[in-house]
Amino acid sequence: MEKQNQDYFSKRDEKNILKIRNLKMELPFCCSEFLLGIEQNTTPLTRLGYARDLKLFFDFLTTDTEEFYGRDIKSIKTEDLKKVTSTHIEMFLSYCSVYQQEDGTVMRNGERAKARKLSAIRALFKYLFKHEKLDSNVASKIDTPKIHEKPIIRLEEDEVRDMLDLSETGEGLSQQQRNFHNHTKARDYAMVSLFLGTGIRISECVGLNIKDIDFDNNAFSITRKGGNKVILYFNDDVKEALLQYLPQRMEIKAEPGSEDAFFLSMQNKRMSVRAVEKLIKKYASIVTPLKHITPHKLRSTFGTNLYKQTNDIYVVADVLGHKDVNTTRKHYAAMSDDIRKRAATVIRLRPDEEKEADSTL
Repeated sequence: MEKQNQDYFSKRDEKNILKIRNLKMELPFCCSEFLLGIEQNTTPLTRLGYARDLKLFFDFLTTDTEEFYGRDIKSIKTEDLKKVTSTHIEMFLSYCSVYQQEDGTVMRNGERAKARKLSAIRALFKYLFKHEKLDSNVASKIDTPKIHEKPIIRLEEDEVRDMLDLSETGEGLSQQQRNFHNHTKARDYAMVSLFLGTGIRISECVGLNIKDIDFDNNAFSITRKGGNKVILYFNDDVKEALLQYLPQRMEIKAEPGSEDAFFLSMQNKRMSVRAVEKLIKKYASIVTPLKHITPHKLRSTFGTNLYKQTNDIYVVADVLGHKDVNTTRKHYAAMSDDIRKRAATVIRLRPDEEKEADSTL
């Protein structure tokens, strides 16, 4: 079971590792040292993100700062980084708000994106300072851009039922959509049920293999962020949905490389992340057209429902695979509309008058 899942993820990781190697060819050697030093504790995807952000940072230094203007990025030594000031980093974050790439594409970054870029710079300087290659860590002095939290979007109970009904029956779809739905309804219903019933991530969903599922124990094995393998459990409703799709799946001759995949596309290949996103959007736009529902919002819906049932934020964090319980608390312990409504009915503006009125009856 584990080997099947590992094979899938290693293929995806291989692409990211090759991209990292290509970026290293354009970065100072100290960045290569840094990326190698954090290899054991990070995923290839995380390191790729760092490499891209650092490339953008050094591009900025060599084009927009007096100290580094005109320098070849590869020629920059660790010793040169002592010239980097807090002002340089703050200028870079301002630059990231909107800038133009070499091909003319205009790029824009919000608070979260800029915070991630600052995180990459901090990680580099922290590593070099820790290994005594820099005398100070100037990046640690920069405040993280203030992130204004967006309202948490999730499905209400009636919307969950409608989403399941629509994916199962197809009622409400256009005629063209129903033609496709006739071929995919068992798969779609199983997938929607799995998202809403387990809080699985989209990457974990597309990576699911047939042998990963244990129907005797209502359980399945997944590889979480960081490569940790865990076992999640599902209820009988999810089990029924998965078993309805399984016979159809077993009759399909998958394309080479997708033989083990549980969810297959119409082309008999392992479904892509993009394909799953489009599938969820198709159903959600009919059920609740005013909400932008994604697979991650279905995960939020599961987390909210689990918190309501257990009232235990640590259980929710463990099931969702959050390393920091504060992440869970922020998203799932917030007061919901129904709690606000109940709170409003408790307050009486004229409690004494109500008592007097009752006594006269």
